[in-house]
Amino acid sequence: MPLNPLGISGEALAEDHLRGLGYEIVGRDVRTPLGQLDLVAKDGTTLVFVEVKTRTGHGFGLPQEAVDGRKIRKLRQLALYYLKMQRYRGSVRFDVVGLTVSDGRLVRVDHIKNAID
Repeated sequence: MPLNPLGISGEALAEDHLRGLGYEIVGRDVRTPLGQLDLVAKDGTTLVFVEVKTRTGHGFGLPQEAVDGRKIRKLRQLALYYLKMQRYRGSVRFDVVGLTVSDGRLVRVDHIKNAID
């Protein structure tokens, strides 16, 4: 799979954003047999699965709008697998961080907590 420099830098920017809010990052690019989780973090006692979407413009909509029904189903599967492997038994939520960059600079951050029921 080819590397996606925009996605990689977006995940690093999202990580910085989350740390600034007091989140503890417990996993990055967590690979499972089912796919990959962008970030796994702790917000207090809540485990948070974070999907990061980065775009260079809004021509195709806001970055977070790319998290459609198919992606949501996939994220749920990945989270269930992770929880089973880690034997985690606490509160969980899904956040989405949409980032817009222009000329290599971050111009917009949209952080949606509890983005997925």
